[in-house]
Amino acid sequence: MADRPPEFRTTLYDWHLAQGGKMMPFAGFSLPVQYPDGIIAEHLHARSAAALFDVSHMGQMVLRGRESWKKFARLVPGDVPGLKPWQMRYSCLLNEWGGVVDDIMIVRPDAGDDLWLIVNAARRAADTALIGTVVPPEQVEMAARDLVALQGPKAARVLVAYTEAARALSFMQATWTEIHGIPALLMRSGYTGEDGFEISVEPRHTLELTGVLMRHPDVKPAGLGARDTLRLEAGLCLYGHELDEKITPVEAGLSWLISRPRLARGEFAGASIIEAQILNPPERLRVGLVVDGRAPAREGCEIQEPGKNRPVGVVTSGTFSPTLNHPIAMGYVEPAFADPDQPLNLMVRGRPVPARVTPLPFVSHRYEKQKKQN
Repeated sequence: MADRPPEFRTTLYDWHLAQGGKMMPFAGFSLPVQYPDGIIAEHLHARSAAALFDVSHMGQMVLRGRESWKKFARLVPGDVPGLKPWQMRYSCLLNEWGGVVDDIMIVRPDAGDDLWLIVNAARRAADTALIGTVVPPEQVEMAARDLVALQGPKAARVLVAYTEAARALSFMQATWTEIHGIPALLMRSGYTGEDGFEISVEPRHTLELTGVLMRHPDVKPAGLGARDTLRLEAGLCLYGHELDEKITPVEAGLSWLISRPRLARGEFAGASIIEAQILNPPERLRVGLVVDGRAPAREGCEIQEPGKNRPVGVVTSGTFSPTLNHPIAMGYVEPAFADPDQPLNLMVRGRPVPARVTPLPFVSHRYEKQKKQN
């Protein structure tokens, strides 16, 4: 058997080891799954203070010029040309069948003509190939930058000491700024359901920025384990679990991403299929599940109709919720079983465990939405 190829190391690899990070392979990178305090402690710290995540495995791309926006818009269901300065937008890259090639963040960090894309690490090659079918290569640039995320209710207080931009931005806004003299693209966004920021910097500044943020007593490092439990509590999709090239935004409960005028005009890939699914429920829908007992239902667990042992769906993500103190899961079920409070059975280790459908998110989002950019 051939040796497994080595993972890429982020700029902070040695720093993670020095903090006692337990490293694991993820999307081709070696990243910390946890630190000595453990996943639950890191999770709860993100809910109560500010947790620092290394997310430099994510890809960053730049689309140069307004013409590239128009071409790129054929691949996404939202209104890309209408994106205003300092705005961000969560969206999906779609194939011709309306399936999700990747879920991405689109950022317009100033009044200029460039758009920034934040894409999933494991999907960089697929995204580049797809975007290359509509945007000429000279209009696309891979940005050699790192990304760190500061997440939690005290994240803004930490950053305000270094940049007033942290105070001025609201959720899903971005701007260029300096943090302790370090040039950075600051985005008020994240993957935890908490208020927080994602910070794009050149690799030569990443270690210095991390040291600056870690000096604050409210900041502790957190790894992939806490990142996953936080995003699941927030009801957020993970590519390869809730999303793939055969799942549409409608099935995934992401219809709010779709521009209805653009849909009516058929301006993006898979529009006719997506429109049909909006008019008539698709064969499956993403739901949240509250699970009885203490054992979590993991990815791949069969979902059954109670009393009939008939499969009606499958679990895509599951964990024990540190915030709620009981197991939660997400999965896809037939539309007839997607209503809130619908009882279901999850096959956990060969035995049926009662569960019920619940609205998402499991834990309410606490994004900062009060401020507006002029």
